[in-house]
Amino acid sequence: MKRSGEMKRELAENDAAPLYAGVKQMILDRIHSGEWPPKYRVPSENELVVELGVSKMTANRALRELANEGELVRIQGVGSFVAERKGASALFEVRNIAEEIAERGHSHQATVIVLAQEAASPDVADALELGIGSPVFHSLIVHSENGVPVQIEDRHVHPDAAPDYLQQDFTDMTPNAYLSAVAPLSGSEHVVEAVMPQAWECKLLTILKTEPCLMIWRRTWSARGIVSTARLVYPGHRYRLESQSGKPSDR
Repeated sequence: MKRSGEMKRELAENDAAPLYAGVKQMILDRIHSGEWPPKYRVPSENELVVELGVSKMTANRALRELANEGELVRIQGVGSFVAERKGASALFEVRNIAEEIAERGHSHQATVIVLAQEAASPDVADALELGIGSPVFHSLIVHSENGVPVQIEDRHVHPDAAPDYLQQDFTDMTPNAYLSAVAPLSGSEHVVEAVMPQAWECKLLTILKTEPCLMIWRRTWSARGIVSTARLVYPGHRYRLESQSGKPSDR
């Protein structure tokens, strides 16, 4: 690891960019060069403040955004760690909603409605390959873009895949980013449907009962087994599913 003097000089070289962006780039340079490998503990907010002479707000924003982008995993009370990289594959992928919103230059907010251990219902038990009534982790989160709800994420997680799931702050990082780091994706299956929302979903999404929605059901697994099953509901007039393979040739 480079000494704080060298890190300060690097930060000074990036003085044309916002300070938090310079801190982010320094961390990314170390990750992409291999100096900080997957699962490496990166400096904490307080350590960055001391080493770089930046404010705690600047350090927090840099670490928070890197976590939202899937580069880091922040574990409450433990620290921030370099995320494990996903293997390249041709899988259909539902992207990290926070990253998707950030790429549009908008602000992502998450409201956690439920984060608890529950007994697996028959459907959840079947999806996670557990016995009915087995303990599972359940999170229900509303994701908003510039203050407008755009997704309900109703997720059940296999406890063996992410034992510390319930200790995470999912207003700070998404379940997608956290699970991708602690249980890297090796396979997935999806179902996409047009649905009418349930009454409670209308309230969370602030839409009318007559508003059609897009529903994506996804189950993912890692090399160690099933990780989670998620039901993602989007208001039809606020979201569309896009895919592109290759680029059109110039004419």
